[in-house]
Amino acid sequence: MKKKILITGANGQLGNELQKLAPAYPQFEFFPVDIDTFNLCDKAEVGSFFGKSPMDYIINCAAYTAVDKAEDEVENCYKVNCDAVQNLAESAQEHTRIIHISTDYVFDGTGKIPLKESDQTNPQSVYGKSKLAGEQILMKIKPESIIIRTAWLYSSFGNNFVKTMIRLGKERSELNVVCDQHGTPTYAADLAQAILSVIIRTEETGNFSAGIYHYSNEGVTTWFDFTKKILQLAGITTCTVHPIPTSQYPTKAPRPEYSVLDKSKIRETFGIVVPEWEQSLQRCIGLGIKL
Repeated sequence: MKKKILITGANGQLGNELQKLAPAYPQFEFFPVDIDTFNLCDKAEVGSFFGKSPMDYIINCAAYTAVDKAEDEVENCYKVNCDAVQNLAESAQEHTRIIHISTDYVFDGTGKIPLKESDQTNPQSVYGKSKLAGEQILMKIKPESIIIRTAWLYSSFGNNFVKTMIRLGKERSELNVVCDQHGTPTYAADLAQAILSVIIRTEETGNFSAGIYHYSNEGVTTWFDFTKKILQLAGITTCTVHPIPTSQYPTKAPRPEYSVLDKSKIRETFGIVVPEWEQSLQRCIGLGIKL
């Protein structure tokens, strides 16, 4: 009998990449849902769903990710990033294993060395605080869950930095991009593959290895250097990119200055190979990005 996997937030970047990979895993039956068909914030609806459709795994990609807008829409942000997580954790069957996606924004970004899962959290934005609260709720109700924190996510689906820079690079002759925030881009297709590798390893060993993990691509860059590489790979030569400090690009929500994630735990636990960010960016742009 096929194991059943629920993908929440299926219309987002990661949810779409998981659906794209699904045909390569015929041993599983995937159930993609999003807000239009399944309201995770409605406790009764979530309870009714699991009453009729028990799942073996939940991959929770659903999230409120509008970082600046969250500063004004605090209630909505917490509904999606906390209440929905609580509803999933409380309503899912005892045997159901949850893989929940979180973020580098749970840290304050003041460090200088790659962040480990055990490092002190200290979110500086409403978004970061709501995501940390969601992690804590999940671990309190269903401690045998897996949380994967990621950063700088992009793909050929949805709205993201890569697509925005390609569009702006075609429209403008100059761009000013922040050069003093360090991190690692994450190709959502790689993260999707890593999540399914976790499930495969679990099925093979019978051991879910619950806990918090970090996943992004390998390497370190800045938004400025990321942009230059995006335009280069997209073949855009008519736009000059200028480096500027964060102080010249104020945003409503503060951004982490340093959010490079240490991936050693997820590599060692699940045998996952993590690609370099430049290779993954080249793959993504090479597949053709529809703006």
